[in-house]
Amino acid sequence: MTHVSLPKIPPYPLPTRAELPRARVGWRPDPSRAALLVHDAQRYFLAPYAGDPIPAVLRNAAALAAAARLAGVPVLYTAQPGRQAPGDRGLLTDMWGPGIGAVVDADPGAADIVDALAPAPGDAVLPKWRYSAFQRSDLAERLAAAGRDQLLVTGVYAHIGIQATAVEAFMRDVQPFLVADAIADFSRERHDETLAYVARTCGGVVVAADALAALSAPAVAEAGA
Repeated sequence: MTHVSLPKIPPYPLPTRAELPRARVGWRPDPSRAALLVHDAQRYFLAPYAGDPIPAVLRNAAALAAAARLAGVPVLYTAQPGRQAPGDRGLLTDMWGPGIGAVVDADPGAADIVDALAPAPGDAVLPKWRYSAFQRSDLAERLAAAGRDQLLVTGVYAHIGIQATAVEAFMRDVQPFLVADAIADFSRERHDETLAYVARTCGGVVVAADALAALSAPAVAEAGA
């Protein structure tokens, strides 16, 4: 059961490396600098999808989270609370209605992070109150305390919260990277528009295979030594 403010999302294919927008910067993910964000991967937000691209997105995001933990890269989650007071929800109600609050009584697990991406011990789950994950959270403080100035972003929805988070990361001098095949949106058009906007204005765009290679580099080097 989902609130009518969320559209039904038909299947679409994920972009490939060859389809990524041209980068304006030469940034590369560095496991000594990066943190991984799993953005709003809650049952409520994934319910509108009718198949692809969600299975691949979940596989890719889960692989990245596992590699990040092995590499000592912080793994952070955002999740909207199931019940939100009007003052906490603010203008989101005007734009999207009551959100998860419309269904949580009938479906108490609607706000849960999906099982395929369940947080592990040591991961942090941050309450999500606005589009940007930095708003009304301690995300910036957590990154600074861990000495991290890169943020790899996975999850949903690309053109809303993910884009807003990437823009704010950039404005806080944190390099954002969208993992193109570990995020999803309302359509391939919206998905591509978000990748193009971020690549053009504020961040990097990578595919999961390249992000995994970067995160796995310390383990590979240690094994070789």
